[in-house]
Amino acid sequence: MATAFYSHPECRLHDMGEGHPECPQRLDAIADQLLASGLDVALQHREAPLATLAQIERAHTALYVAQLREFMEQVQASGEPRHLDPDTVVCPGTWRAALRAAGAAVAATEAVVRGEVENAFCSVRPPGHHATRGETMGFCFFNNVAIAARHALDVLGLERVAIIDFDVHHGNGTEDIIAGDDRMLMASFFQHPLYPNSGAVPMGTNMVNVPIPPYTRGMEVREIIDAMWMPRLEEFAPQMLFISAGFDAHREDDLGQLGLVEADYGWITHRLKDLADRHCGGRIVSCLEGGYALSALARSVVTHLRVLADV
Repeated sequence: MATAFYSHPECRLHDMGEGHPECPQRLDAIADQLLASGLDVALQHREAPLATLAQIERAHTALYVAQLREFMEQVQASGEPRHLDPDTVVCPGTWRAALRAAGAAVAATEAVVRGEVENAFCSVRPPGHHATRGETMGFCFFNNVAIAARHALDVLGLERVAIIDFDVHHGNGTEDIIAGDDRMLMASFFQHPLYPNSGAVPMGTNMVNVPIPPYTRGMEVREIIDAMWMPRLEEFAPQMLFISAGFDAHREDDLGQLGLVEADYGWITHRLKDLADRHCGGRIVSCLEGGYALSALARSVVTHLRVLADV
C-alpha cells in the first residue's frame, strides 16, 4: 500500500520573523529534496484539512483553545505579530497553519486506520510536542501527535497506541497530555540537559523516557533503543504507532548537540516499521517536529520516507 504525504500551503503562512529557526523554508527544503531525490512520485500527496475544535479539545483544555483562538484573532485583526513566550510568536497566518497541522495528523490517522494507505507523513508546521494541555511553548501551539492519538482511541475505536519521539528536545507537552493514560505508551530519547529541561523523571508508568548527554552518537542511540524502547513496545503490542519526527538530533543542527546522521534515522524508522508490521498491520502516522539545519532536515526526512514507503 501507499505512503501518504500530507501538507498544505497555509502551513507556510506561520512566520515568526527573520532568523527564527522554525521557519517556512523548512517545508520548502523538504519539498525540494523530495523532488531532487525522485521520491516525490512514490508518495500519495494529500492536502491537510482544517482540524475542528472538538478534535483539538481531545488533547487540550477548552479554556486553552478558546483563549488561544481569541489571541490569534486579535493578531489577525491587527496584522502585527505578538509573542506568546520569548521563543514563540503568533502572526496573522498562525491560526490557519496550526489548524492545518493538527488536521493533517487527524486525517492521516483516519486514512491509515481505514486502510486507504499503509502509513503517512505529515510535513506540517507549526510543530506540536511541547504544547501541553493548557500552555503554548517551544514553537508549539497544538500537540498534533497527541490530538491524532486521542482521535484514534476515542473516535476510531483503537485500544492501544504508542507514541515515539526522537526529537532532540523532550516532548514535555505530549507527556503532560498522555501520562497516566494506559491506552498509550510513549517512548523517547532526548538530550539532557536541554530545553525544556524536563523528562528525567517520568510523569507516569506509561512513559519510557531516556535522557542522554550531549555528543551522544548514533550507535549509542541505536543500542539505547534496542535495550530500552523495544522490550516495552513489544510487550505493549500497540495497534498503531505515532511518531513525533524531530530531526534536530542531527549532528549538523545547532539547536542540539547530538550526533545522529541520516543513516541513524533510517535505522530507527526500520525498527519502528518492523514493530508496526508485527503488531499494527503496518499502521504508522509520522508528524514533523524539529529539525532546523535545512539541508540535514530535508535529507533526513527523505531517508525516513524511503523506509516508510519501501523504496
